[in-house]
Amino acid sequence: MPSSPRPPLRCPLCGAALKPLGGAADAARLALVCGSGHSFDAAKQGYYNLLVGKGTVFESDTAEMVAARYAFLDGGHYRPLADALAAAVVSGVTPGEAFTVLDSGTGTGHYLRVVLDALQRTTNSCTAVALDISKFALRRAARLNPEAISLACDVWQPLPVADAAIDAITVIFAPRNAAEFARVLRPGGRLVVVTPRAGHLAAIAVQAGMLSIEDDKDTRLAESLSPHFVAEYTRDLDIQMMLTPSELADLAFMGPAGHHLDRLTIAAKIGSGDVSPQVEARFRLTVFGLAPSTQ
Repeated sequence: MPSSPRPPLRCPLCGAALKPLGGAADAARLALVCGSGHSFDAAKQGYYNLLVGKGTVFESDTAEMVAARYAFLDGGHYRPLADALAAAVVSGVTPGEAFTVLDSGTGTGHYLRVVLDALQRTTNSCTAVALDISKFALRRAARLNPEAISLACDVWQPLPVADAAIDAITVIFAPRNAAEFARVLRPGGRLVVVTPRAGHLAAIAVQAGMLSIEDDKDTRLAESLSPHFVAEYTRDLDIQMMLTPSELADLAFMGPAGHHLDRLTIAAKIGSGDVSPQVEARFRLTVFGLAPSTQ
């Protein structure tokens, strides 16, 4: 896919401009360096580790959780959601103009892949930045989206992206740093957030030890993004799925339940109950714009 030069990145240590060694815009696996001499080598899987400092309180997904997510998403079960996400992003594109998207909490990269394919049909000048705290996820994401710049970083720290460098930010079931999102988003840009709705995966939630969806989730989402963003519109999406026992276990294990239960335990919980293979996923896609006070 054709792409524009890399977006302006910032060193996570000093904030100076971060560029590929030698200045080649699209060179693969070059070290990223700044004027202060800080350097970040590319991992052999194609991503850069920009995690610095004392670490984060956020628990990253394990290799096993990532494998379950990859298997489930690769089966296409959530493809309608990916298509809806891509449509929301592409609707903000002016054909032929350069466009930069930031996928925060990219995971295995499946959603970004669909977004990039949609952007390719609209503009021939597209750049993508993929962020995640899990190195296991980024190994897969970098392979799936080699044209994106995949960075391991903590979303609760200053993002390694320059001010007003991004046209659209996508966040699917991931943490949201409103102040940093507002800083890196260009005036007129959009933040697209996907969250689960009440009743999401209710058929397996109890047996699999999954967390319930709070009734006030929408209110808390808006509050967490205020005063930097205002909601422009929402779209609800329901997906009916017929899943095998293995797919049900992957679906449960790939989410927060995977942090406190192993896959075998989840599979046993599902197998011991009267669990229907028919499961409904309920999502809400919300598009936010920058609040007038931040533009």
